[in-house]
Amino acid sequence: MSQPNPRLTAASLAGAVDLSSLRKPPATPPAAAQPAGQPSPSGPAGNGSAPAASAHVIEVTEATFQTEILERSLTIPVVIDFWAEWCGPCKQLSPVLEKLAAEADGAWILAKIDVDANQRLAQAFRVQSIPMVIAVVGGQPVDAFAGVVPEAQLRQWLDAVVQAGGGELPEGAGPEVDPRLIEAEDHVAAGDFDAAEASFRSILADQPGEPMATSGLAQLDLFRRLDAIDPDAVMAAAQQSPDDVPAQLLAADLEFASGQAPEAFARLIDLVRRSSGEDRDAAREHLLGLFSIAAPDDPVVVKARRDLTTALF
Repeated sequence: MSQPNPRLTAASLAGAVDLSSLRKPPATPPAAAQPAGQPSPSGPAGNGSAPAASAHVIEVTEATFQTEILERSLTIPVVIDFWAEWCGPCKQLSPVLEKLAAEADGAWILAKIDVDANQRLAQAFRVQSIPMVIAVVGGQPVDAFAGVVPEAQLRQWLDAVVQAGGGELPEGAGPEVDPRLIEAEDHVAAGDFDAAEASFRSILADQPGEPMATSGLAQLDLFRRLDAIDPDAVMAAAQQSPDDVPAQLLAADLEFASGQAPEAFARLIDLVRRSSGEDRDAAREHLLGLFSIAAPDDPVVVKARRDLTTALF
């Protein structure tokens, strides 16, 4: 597993997740599997990763996947938290998810999946870094993000998931989500990037700098740049022409979208260090655009910002 990669959307999940082979659990469940519907026990005290005992937090294995996630999501949104015992960022995110699940009081269910014990599930969802959180509604993944995000942003995301599932949050469970954000996400899921951009820009016209809309626009730009590219050709061109700025920028985009954020950031910082004038400005601005997609407190982003400052000065 790599470091946390940028936030994903329904559009990036479309066609990437194949759950067909998982719709029937193995004939003989693994010995360690939890009975369906039972909350899992807490892990070692203070590790913040294993789910706490709760009616709204369950541990899921391949044996219980169909019942606990696919079938349950037909009536209530299920939020999957892919984690592992060795994952430091997971220990930051998991307790917040568990707290918000308790606050939501049944508006959605948190399903914890240990990637080490359930590698087939992780492969089916194309999990490349953890923590990774995926919302499942109506038996299908509808949105996702990877890495640790601020609690306020997480609350907004969860509110949108609940509304996508046709449910309502209990009073006081979270702040009201701007309906234009939900509208924009729906447009992205449908592949209508122009309509999504209009929704995001409408928000920014009223609230300049609004983080979700700013991030959304940056993601749209990334999707457009990567539309219909040949990944092998992009990486080959970047390797053959290390001083070709457009080639390096596109290669960084591809790495970033593929969950290789550290590599993408390192490529652009090296380009900043080696170039000057307009080329240097282009590399720096491109890097800042990728930063706006990732969570600002992501350790990978924090390190890359320090490295960028060093490269500039």
